[in-house]
Amino acid sequence: MAQWDLTNQIAQYLDRHLVFPLFEFVERDGLYVERDLQEAKFALLSKTSMVDSAIDMYKGIHGLGEEEEDEKTKELSTKREEVLATYGKLEEDVKPVLEMLSKPDVQQQISGGMGDGSTLRDYLEQNHGLQSDQLKTLYDYAQLLYDIGQYDDAGGLLYQYNILSADPEHTFSALWGRVASSILSNDPGHWQNAMEDLNRLKETIDTNNPAPALRQLQQRTWLLHWSLFVFFNHDEGLDHIIDLFLYQQSYANTIQTVCPHLLRYLTAAVIAQSQTQKRRDVLKMLVKVIQQESYAYSDPITEFVECLYVKFDFDGAQQKLRECEVVIMNDFFLGSIRTTFIENARRFIFETYCRMHNTISIGMLAEKLNMDLDQAEQWIVNLIRNARLDAKIDSKKGNVLMTPKVPDIYHTIIESTKGLSLRSQELAGQIERKRGGPGQGGRGGNGY
Repeated sequence: MAQWDLTNQIAQYLDRHLVFPLFEFVERDGLYVERDLQEAKFALLSKTSMVDSAIDMYKGIHGLGEEEEDEKTKELSTKREEVLATYGKLEEDVKPVLEMLSKPDVQQQISGGMGDGSTLRDYLEQNHGLQSDQLKTLYDYAQLLYDIGQYDDAGGLLYQYNILSADPEHTFSALWGRVASSILSNDPGHWQNAMEDLNRLKETIDTNNPAPALRQLQQRTWLLHWSLFVFFNHDEGLDHIIDLFLYQQSYANTIQTVCPHLLRYLTAAVIAQSQTQKRRDVLKMLVKVIQQESYAYSDPITEFVECLYVKFDFDGAQQKLRECEVVIMNDFFLGSIRTTFIENARRFIFETYCRMHNTISIGMLAEKLNMDLDQAEQWIVNLIRNARLDAKIDSKKGNVLMTPKVPDIYHTIIESTKGLSLRSQELAGQIERKRGGPGQGGRGGNGY
């Protein structure tokens, strides 16, 4: 049930509509009592305006026929009438705005990219009589469309509202709705749209944000959790998750302060994206973070890295890798990187082991990598060829022979000198800044 505990932790920071895909995923697992899941899903549905779905689910849970009713179904039917009445009124009220936005001259202004939203709003006010209460109606209508599950339509209207609105509070809220709509959309290009919307939301949170520090921390926590949907489905998502979760200090601090459970996804992304040139630096930073936060959070994925790069416990790493396979299969977000993760994790074990040994038994490696002998030998051959490792295979003895690399003294001295030079420049700069910097009178900036 540990995975369900983590799912619950993540769900706390999601809009209720974003929780539905998690329910659909765990329903397929067969690990949980179906009735419990259905009741939990109904409890979530009953808080939305998707009343028809809630009624159908309630009747299914309690075995009621299509025409049968009890107090709860009557209550839901009353709510359904209220939603329909609200929908009808908003649909009628928003017509003038939608007609205004669809006019040829307005479309020409929008497609021509007339400056910013305020310029377009001024044009609509002067030429078509746009009023602020009409924009509020557009917002309310989009919000209702989202709440009844029409995510594509809601996303389009929220985008238009974001362009035109001058209300910072509603604009910020609409931006969250736009991100959620893009994630839940059926549009084939919705992950690219979601990435763009997520970046806009992040920029809004990070720049000119009047919210107090605690509120900003909460906003960043929510954004980190919502970003999981995008990063694990977008083609370049693994690069983005490493950059945001590890390198951007305000978000790295948020993870360590509020949600260390997100280290699972950062660690998985680093392992799956191991082909980058910055791999060594990324791993070094990751290991440091995992060690710092091990008291607050650990799971087989973070423990795999700890076994391999902190304890150099290869048997432990092998065991954790087996556990990682189970974890990934039961994690909503990680399924898309399962094959890459396992392949790269095995390579990590092999490369680390090779650095510490000159002669390695293929049979022993096969056992550690959880592979049969022939499969392991072929895998090692491909790895040596692709990674250009200085090694060869002795098929008769069943060994991998590593050629030890002797450090080049000349290059070692050069690299050390570079490090000293950089540190000297940094110290000189700090001294210069403390003395007032150049250009403020005489040598050293103080006339001396």
